[in-house]
Amino acid sequence: MTERQGGRKPARVVVADDQTVVREGIVMLLGLLPGIEVVGAAGDGDEAVERVAELAPDVVLMDLRMPRCDGVEATRRIRAEYPGTQVVVLTTFADDESLFPALRAGARGYLTKDAGGDEIVRAVESVLSGDAGLSPSIQRRLLERLSEPEPEPGPPAEAPDGLTSRETEVLLLIAEGLSNQEIARRLHVSTATVKTHINNLFAKTGLKDRAQAVRYAYGKGLVRPPAG
Repeated sequence: MTERQGGRKPARVVVADDQTVVREGIVMLLGLLPGIEVVGAAGDGDEAVERVAELAPDVVLMDLRMPRCDGVEATRRIRAEYPGTQVVVLTTFADDESLFPALRAGARGYLTKDAGGDEIVRAVESVLSGDAGLSPSIQRRLLERLSEPEPEPGPPAEAPDGLTSRETEVLLLIAEGLSNQEIARRLHVSTATVKTHINNLFAKTGLKDRAQAVRYAYGKGLVRPPAG
């Protein structure tokens, strides 16, 4: 067992990735790195949460695109239920739609799969020290995003028929054409929670299907048709 600098125990790590060859390759690589001990592996987000519950690792190296439960939802659950475990995303994707939901869900590190062993070690060490473990390219993207001007806010629309703010948010996402799974990823909740919100807003408004929900959103002025 390799010790980290200063005589500290190795960081206990779980690897979550749905591709067996990739997962086994990462485990093999980590086994060669100083200061890291792989204690478990998972093939999807549900298994990742289970491994955390069983093993109480220091860090999960988390892929994002996985079946059953994706990496964003798994990160949210781990950080809510097991705050002693940090999450470092290790993924192929560095686009905004992957990066920002993962960080909002509680990931403290974000690396792409072209990261070298030294970079993985630094990210693990950083998150265990309370810092962020971000690759240079991710840091640049965050700075670019923070420097972008904020859009001008529109006038707030009052929610009709007693809809809560969350139910209204779900309604607007339905009007955008998002599926239940896509809404769940956008809001960092489970699909079961999305279904509950939809059932509640349908009951309050008397709507029967998503097509009626879209017409309702436009009719109430919650969504405006595109100009021109």
